[in-house]
Amino acid sequence: MGRQTRVPGVVLAASLLLVVAGCSGDAVLGDDGKATPRASKPASRPASPPADDGKPAAGEVLPGMVSAAVARSQLAALKVAAPGTMAGYSRAKFTHWAEQGNKCDTREVVLQRDGADVVRDAECRPVSGKWTSLYDVVVLTEASKVDIDHMVPLAEGWRSGAAGWDAAKRKAFANDLTHPQLLAVSASSNRSKGDQGPDLWQPPSKAAWCQYGRAWTTVKSTYGLTVTEPEKKMLGTMLDTCAP
Repeated sequence: MGRQTRVPGVVLAASLLLVVAGCSGDAVLGDDGKATPRASKPASRPASPPADDGKPAAGEVLPGMVSAAVARSQLAALKVAAPGTMAGYSRAKFTHWAEQGNKCDTREVVLQRDGADVVRDAECRPVSGKWTSLYDVVVLTEASKVDIDHMVPLAEGWRSGAAGWDAAKRKAFANDLTHPQLLAVSASSNRSKGDQGPDLWQPPSKAAWCQYGRAWTTVKSTYGLTVTEPEKKMLGTMLDTCAP
């Protein structure tokens, strides 16, 4: 979740800094609340565009959302299991932010997608715009104060199945613009969430619970990740807040 390092290739610089900064600064925060250095932009980037524009459907904040009824079916089908260990985990094993063409990386694409009146410079960095955080309804007008949250945090993904994935699947998970996995939110809500599941952390704004529950369930279903019993129970509670 949150402000993570851009990675121009498959190798991630793993040095962690005690710095709090955003996309336009020297470091960005990750799902675990630790800062990592921001890589400088290369002189040129691949010209290939994103495979999907990733735009949310009308009335939704996140892309790839399903109805509450479909989410309930997905939830019922998820395998319940105890969480795995964090042995061997490293954010370096989830390459992000990937380049998406037109000098933009995944973070910048989400900032453009989730913001209003976003203006970007020649290097695709947002220089102005407005972002409303789904989790706490905080309105932000500086990109440096916006985190990109992984709906299912990378560490949570590791504990629930991603430990057995190859590098390509982890990269896809960390940069998914098609499913409801990435969301621009306030830094404070992102850091409060950390890598916790919905049984331990819920969006402060209860109005977000329906979307949060559907999104989390869809991502776990899409990637074949497991859930714990308390996690599954809380997801059911969140889905129950959806309008009939």
